[in-house]
Amino acid sequence: MSELQISDARLKPIADKVLAGERLSADDGIALYRTSDLLALGWLANRAREQRHGNVCYYNVNRHINPTNVCVAHCRLCAFGRSPDAPGAYTFALEEIYQRAEEGMREGATEFHMVGGLHPDLPFEYFLDLMRGLKQRCPSVHLKAFTMVEVGYFARIAKLSIRDTLLALKQAGVDSLPGGGAEIFHPRVRKVICDHKVSGQQWLSIARTAHQIGLRSNATMLYGHIENEEERVGHLVLLRELQDETHGFVAFIPLAFHPENTALAYLPKPTAFADIKAIAVSRLVLDNFDHIKAYWIMMSPKVAQVALRFGADDLDGTVVEEKIYHDAGATTEQFTSRADLERLIREAGRIPVERDTLYRPVDRAKMPPPGPRPDVTLILNV
Repeated sequence: MSELQISDARLKPIADKVLAGERLSADDGIALYRTSDLLALGWLANRAREQRHGNVCYYNVNRHINPTNVCVAHCRLCAFGRSPDAPGAYTFALEEIYQRAEEGMREGATEFHMVGGLHPDLPFEYFLDLMRGLKQRCPSVHLKAFTMVEVGYFARIAKLSIRDTLLALKQAGVDSLPGGGAEIFHPRVRKVICDHKVSGQQWLSIARTAHQIGLRSNATMLYGHIENEEERVGHLVLLRELQDETHGFVAFIPLAFHPENTALAYLPKPTAFADIKAIAVSRLVLDNFDHIKAYWIMMSPKVAQVALRFGADDLDGTVVEEKIYHDAGATTEQFTSRADLERLIREAGRIPVERDTLYRPVDRAKMPPPGPRPDVTLILNV
């Protein structure tokens, strides 16, 4: 590793803390966001990353499945959700989802990543049946399903406690939860961008309960809209505090806001500089999170490669079909093969390691061969 050179004097005491293994304060995090010395920030984040993971970079073979885009929330940040009678609104029948999932399993997926809209007419039992059916048909695939926002909505429509809702999901087959819907926890921001979602404190409370019953989860932060540096750092500190308590978060994923086709379309898209800085700051502030993802769908494969030298140790997965960011104007591909992910990682000077959802190495040689691919036509219910 090259020698650290600092051009921003504000970083010197922070660098001393990082090198001494001391926890950064909220004020330190704000200073990191406000510095223009990206190379010094990146050096520190890369050091923290390499202390944990050496030269390894993780990825997985997963498939995104979004059962419905019908949603009652109508968040200003979202281009994905639709009213039931709006053009482009869809809801998959269970058998259609099973077909997609079985295709993913035959293609080698070890994880299904499932999130969707808050549908006004689908009962909680639909989602429980979905999990049971997937677990029966694809028992070897990890079901990472339903954000804290969805769990809160399920609890409300089913008239259950959060704990009982999560226990029902776990019993039906949910193995872990994704980290979406966190956005920015601060009430000022949520009132503008996602007023009809659970509050930041409710999101954290649902995550706490999930961890208490043995469900691991990811965590996210949506940046680059109306939030400020203090609100970003406050978000990270709240996640860090909950991780101190439960140790239930697997990975953290900074998500850049894509404004196209949303009610906030007048805002500029975050720059690659902002993307890289978000990775680096999160790696340094979230000292109790093992993994920081550079989500290639969101930041582009090229920027994600750079992020592997600025604190990230994971590129996420093959994805196959991503709707939420592409509805908001993302121009990246929706699928990257195992070979392409490994090539991206090697080009960045890292060693690729395929992992499962909980970061256990995957040995393809020990996996059963995929079955034949049937000739199936999928029909969309709208």
